[in-house]
Amino acid sequence: MALTNGLEVQKEILDAEIKSFFDSAPPLKDSDDISGKLEEFVKKNSVPSGSGEVRRVVCVTSGGTTVPLEQQCVRYIDNFSSGHRGAASTEYFLKAGYAVIFLYRRGSCQPYCTSLPDDPLLESFECTDDSNIKVCQSHSEVVRNAITKTHAAVTGGLLLKLPFTTIFEYLQMLQMIAFSIRSLGPHAILYLAAAVSDFYVPWKSMAEHKIQSGSGPLDMRLVQVPKMLLVLRKDWAPRAFCISFKLETDSKILLEKADMALKKYKVHMVVANELSTRKEEVVVVRSNEKISVRRNQSPGVVDVECPLVELIVGRHSAYIENPDL
Repeated sequence: MALTNGLEVQKEILDAEIKSFFDSAPPLKDSDDISGKLEEFVKKNSVPSGSGEVRRVVCVTSGGTTVPLEQQCVRYIDNFSSGHRGAASTEYFLKAGYAVIFLYRRGSCQPYCTSLPDDPLLESFECTDDSNIKVCQSHSEVVRNAITKTHAAVTGGLLLKLPFTTIFEYLQMLQMIAFSIRSLGPHAILYLAAAVSDFYVPWKSMAEHKIQSGSGPLDMRLVQVPKMLLVLRKDWAPRAFCISFKLETDSKILLEKADMALKKYKVHMVVANELSTRKEEVVVVRSNEKISVRRNQSPGVVDVECPLVELIVGRHSAYIENPDL
């Protein structure tokens, strides 16, 4: 009885922290437009096909959130995430027949564009004369592939791209997406690959204008971002198949931390990746197994995300058949 009461108290504290975060966050721009796009996208992809099957929908979060230091932001705290994992995974989910809500950091990697040069706009085109521009021969195939496949996915209603920059935007939009896909039950996946800030500056205690360097050493208090993953699982989209990610620089603690996250947040699997080897290998941690997933050396397979998504699709199929397991 005491244990139950303790958990209830912890839940109440967490709920209060989350409410405080959302209440104090700056209003999300274009909230009505985003809500309308989500409603239309989910409605379109929840209609059974000719075979009677409901299309599966996955929300892929990608890239890193920023923490503004001023309300009229000049400076912010960031992380190194490029969004490659989320962008590549989106490609493979689309290939597997899923509809994808791609919640991505502005300026991060995009689906079908991960093979482009670092500066694709300048390096992928060339002037043939004063009035004509064409795709460089060396990049023509990958550029045309990116344009063609992205256009087909978006116009076909299978890819909805929603950008964020700050931690405030990300969590507000994630909540909206979770509420939108809740009606899909076990046919929905939350694939939470974004690098989410652990600490932030509350909006009300943030400087309005640019912090002046002449003021001397900067003393700023960062508050811990409420751990919303448990509430996401229990309340926002309780029947969705939920996958979180755990990145560590120390391999000795990686699997232990992934196990802890699995138990604490009640997700269906945790993808554990070590910083130095994350592009070659990940470990999928579940309640009853740990599966090493390596980048396949087969022709045409260049990403570890290919076998990772294949594994997830298989586990998701089993979950749809029996969500209570």
